Amino acid sequence: MIRYYNENVTFSLSGKRFNNRWLKAVAESENFSIGDMSIIYCSDSYILNMNRRFLKHDYYTDIITFDYSKGRVLSGDLFISIDSVKDNAASFGDTFDNELNRVMVHGVLHLMGYDDHTEDEQKMMRLKENEYLALKEQMLVGELK
Repeated sequence: MIRYYNENVTFSLSGKRFNNRWLKAVAESENFSIGDMSIIYCSDSYILNMNRRFLKHDYYTDIITFDYSKGRVLSGDLFISIDSVKDNAASFGDTFDNELNRVMVHGVLHLMGYDDHTEDEQKMMRLKENEYLALKEQMLVGELK
């Protein structure tokens, strides 16, 4: 089950049920299932504090993923900075919604074991993000028919 929370921001994701179906489809496409997952929308200051406290990193980031998965069941906490998502969308010339979707699926990919420390890992992560963003578009078109 996927649950949504806010910490230090006022934000509400529209279409949570559809988003849950999409993330479930992402997991299933790689032979995983969704267990207990929390997506926590927060501010830059909140995520910076989390990064310092738990990861000993002193910088802003758009997402921090805490993985509690067991076997093929994905469970974890995805802390997403709404401030950073907005800034990144502007920097990359993309919409807020597209960037938010990218960050959410990025966190799920981390839960599935994908990493992004090396250049090759980053390329694979970007390919997978794009694949699953396209899947969300396909699902949306299917719902509109």
